[in-house]
Amino acid sequence: MSDTEHVTVERTDGVARITLDRPETHNALDAEAAAELQAAVESVADDPAVRCIVLAGIEGAFCTGADLSGMDGTREDARRLRRIATRLHAAVGHLAGVRKPVVAGVNGVAAGGGLGLALCADIVVASDDARFEFAYPRIGLSGDGGSTYFLPRLVGLRKAKEIALLDEPIAADEAVGMGLATEAVASDSFEDRLAALATDLADGPTKAYGATKRLLAESYGRRLPAQMAAESDAITRLAATEDYAAGLAAFGEDEEATFEGR
Repeated sequence: MSDTEHVTVERTDGVARITLDRPETHNALDAEAAAELQAAVESVADDPAVRCIVLAGIEGAFCTGADLSGMDGTREDARRLRRIATRLHAAVGHLAGVRKPVVAGVNGVAAGGGLGLALCADIVVASDDARFEFAYPRIGLSGDGGSTYFLPRLVGLRKAKEIALLDEPIAADEAVGMGLATEAVASDSFEDRLAALATDLADGPTKAYGATKRLLAESYGRRLPAQMAAESDAITRLAATEDYAAGLAAFGEDEEATFEGR
């Protein structure tokens, strides 16, 4: 495990768990914590031994975005917010583009920049007492953390406007129903489910996962012929991997494949 003051990183059997640790602020981010988050994300994203990344928060909260406790209503606030947003956006950008699965474990409130941090994950597991909030209108701000990018892509433009403008808390079950979260689980089984899911993904065909993520993300900017050409290129490259050879051999024997991420 590697620890900084506000973020911990634990690597176990191909899974890297990044945990925000500012319980006194519901895991809100000041500039220092945002910088630590960025460094942690970049570290695990570039680590070939890491085959799945988990994002979590400590003590009943995921992340409530920027820490407003140091704000005083002066022009300095704009500079403070930009420093936080710049580091948070670097972390979100890495997570959205990394060639390995990313799982967010939302065990409480995910609001403001924390909402974008949750939504950039590939899989979002929410405890039954979690809630999702846009949160910006109540302090007269617009969204950051990628929230205005991910929301319309996940729920559609009309619903995204409703979430952002009406700014009503969204419970875990409702979040699953509209596509903000993948599944909701009871709080007493949340950690077990999060760990099991991360382990399953870490044991999977990492290169295939990465190629699939990239194809899905880039499909928005392509017409169908270009997308199918990209699919042909990707599947051809994957056919030369060790994971494909292992998967094909196991398929022929009607067995479960053992993938190494190569």
